[in-house]
Amino acid sequence: MRLVVVSAGLSVPSSTRLLADRLAAATAGRTPAEVDVDVEVVELRDLAVEIAHNFTNGFPGRKLAAALAAVTAADGLIVVTPVFSASYSGLFKSFFDVIDPDALAGKPVLIAATGGSARHSLVLEHALRPLFSYLRALVVPTAVYAASEDWGAEGLPERIERAAAELSTLMTGLSAASAASTPSGPTKAEKGEKGEFTVVPFAEQLAALAAR
Repeated sequence: MRLVVVSAGLSVPSSTRLLADRLAAATAGRTPAEVDVDVEVVELRDLAVEIAHNFTNGFPGRKLAAALAAVTAADGLIVVTPVFSASYSGLFKSFFDVIDPDALAGKPVLIAATGGSARHSLVLEHALRPLFSYLRALVVPTAVYAASEDWGAEGLPERIERAAAELSTLMTGLSAASAASTPSGPTKAEKGEKGEFTVVPFAEQLAALAAR
């Protein structure tokens, strides 16, 4: 399965990236042993110029196009933003503004944010969850917010594990459902004795209907 992590952290090192990495590791660790999880991280900091150019000329640059393709093809997403002015960052919103509106439909998404104060924790519910609900993504019930005082404190590891378990369950469940719904080809009853399709002329079909 392909798990894509979108991090909107601006500094290096970044608490936003740290939270993103912990969520990704927990999600990969929650998947069944027989399932390989390919994790790819998209750092929006590195795409800021190309995102701005996309707004002005309508075309994504090479790196931005690769990031958009990765997000579109992902089986699940982890999105993490720092909080600015009680909402997600402008860079975070701009990235999801340039993506195809249908790209996230039905895709499992874990939303998370970081901030300097616990007072901003409701950003998950009043900003991020409505955004991804509008994009018709499947947002996991547990969202994760990490304030400065949460690092090393009780509660954050448990929230990370709970959210990761929910995302992993959605990803594996949807992948299994997709595989089960894949057509397996015609049955023997739909074929002739030699395993070839039998074509009945239309006139014979009409005659058979008239004889009923």
